[in-house]
Amino acid sequence: MTKKYFGTDGIRGKVGEPPITADFLLKLGWAAGRVFASEGDGFVLVGKDTRISGYMFESAIESGLTAAGVDTRLLGPMPTPGIAYLTRTLRARAGIVISASHNPYYDNGIKFFSVHGTKLPDDTESRIEQYIDSPMTTVESSKLGKAKRLVDAAGRYIEFCKASIPPGLDFKGMRMVVDCAHGATYHIAPHVFAEVGAEVIAIGAEPDGLNINDQCGATNPDKLAKAVLDNQADLGIALDGDGDRLIMVDHQGEIVDGDELIYIIAKSRLQAGRLHGPVVGTLMTNLGVEHALDKLDVKLLRARVGDRYVMEMLVENQGILGGEGSGHIICLDRTTTGDGIIAALQIMAEIHGSGRNLHELKADVQKYPQVLVNVRTDKKINPDRDESIQQAVKAAEKKLGRQGRVLLRASGTEPLIRVMVEGQHEDAVNELARQLADEVRNAIKA
Repeated sequence: MTKKYFGTDGIRGKVGEPPITADFLLKLGWAAGRVFASEGDGFVLVGKDTRISGYMFESAIESGLTAAGVDTRLLGPMPTPGIAYLTRTLRARAGIVISASHNPYYDNGIKFFSVHGTKLPDDTESRIEQYIDSPMTTVESSKLGKAKRLVDAAGRYIEFCKASIPPGLDFKGMRMVVDCAHGATYHIAPHVFAEVGAEVIAIGAEPDGLNINDQCGATNPDKLAKAVLDNQADLGIALDGDGDRLIMVDHQGEIVDGDELIYIIAKSRLQAGRLHGPVVGTLMTNLGVEHALDKLDVKLLRARVGDRYVMEMLVENQGILGGEGSGHIICLDRTTTGDGIIAALQIMAEIHGSGRNLHELKADVQKYPQVLVNVRTDKKINPDRDESIQQAVKAAEKKLGRQGRVLLRASGTEPLIRVMVEGQHEDAVNELARQLADEVRNAIKA
């Protein structure tokens, strides 16, 4: 179903440029309010991350909902998975997240959750778009919505996260560094891990509206790796700006990505007799993970890139675990969406229960060298339909044989063409990735 405004993960772009403008967000709030009001009574939750434009867009969304006659509960800075959880448990009509996730501060976006704490169905998004393109009206004054601030949102979510592991687990003696990316988890993640007994050293926990994801967090874990070594910590946890991604660092300062973390959780669930259905990765999931899961007799299915598609495939195949190498990890036996804090707690529980450290747990996965090159573009281009690009892809695939893969795709959230090459030999992979990226750049210029 083709949509005009909604992408794979809501609506996202640069602040001040359509559609991420105050007037559009006002109209979006009103359009969403009209759709939610037609489905029944109830309030809508609105939360945000820490980027400076969140103040402006929070007010715009609230005004639009009010004009549509819908009550609003304002959460302030809250992780995206926390908003999903509160939407479900408070029986809200819907949840709205103002965030651009891992993007820089000058971007922003809007995501929605249904009453079940899951992404909105396509037909609901399409109905919202129909209202966006119609004249805005305001309900009669006595029917205007009202807004209140929910003051205990953070505490509710902290308790939920802690409840995702057995209550008897105590991580006393575990020293960890937690990088909150100056984002929405800054006032939540350190408390969660400290309250389950760990010694927490927090970094990236001083947001100023401009430093979200700036050389920190899940997209830039090098600073975390250094902090782990400097503090002689047992492990490090890196979250992204809205808290739905997780990258970890072991005690040797080595980065452990989402693919490896998913494998560790899958093996833990399997050994406990609690792994149901296949594990779902994406087209980007490393071949080494697939081979490691094969040894456990666990099937890996590959969805399109994006946690939305991972979730759809999990539901279709009755699975409970899936995610992406970027750190979106979905544990459906614990929550309804990707959650960095909850995923980290599952890894910590396995470290505690197995007696093995993170470095040892990841050793079962021998990853293939994988190179990702992002080619920026100012115009739409479909690499699957460009003849010169496809000829280059076929040539690369022939060189790699059965022990490698090539994947080109347009990003759903940024103006990029992503070029991925994977194979046994790193030098060959690097060279093929460079050649393919050059071919894409030439096609863009043509």
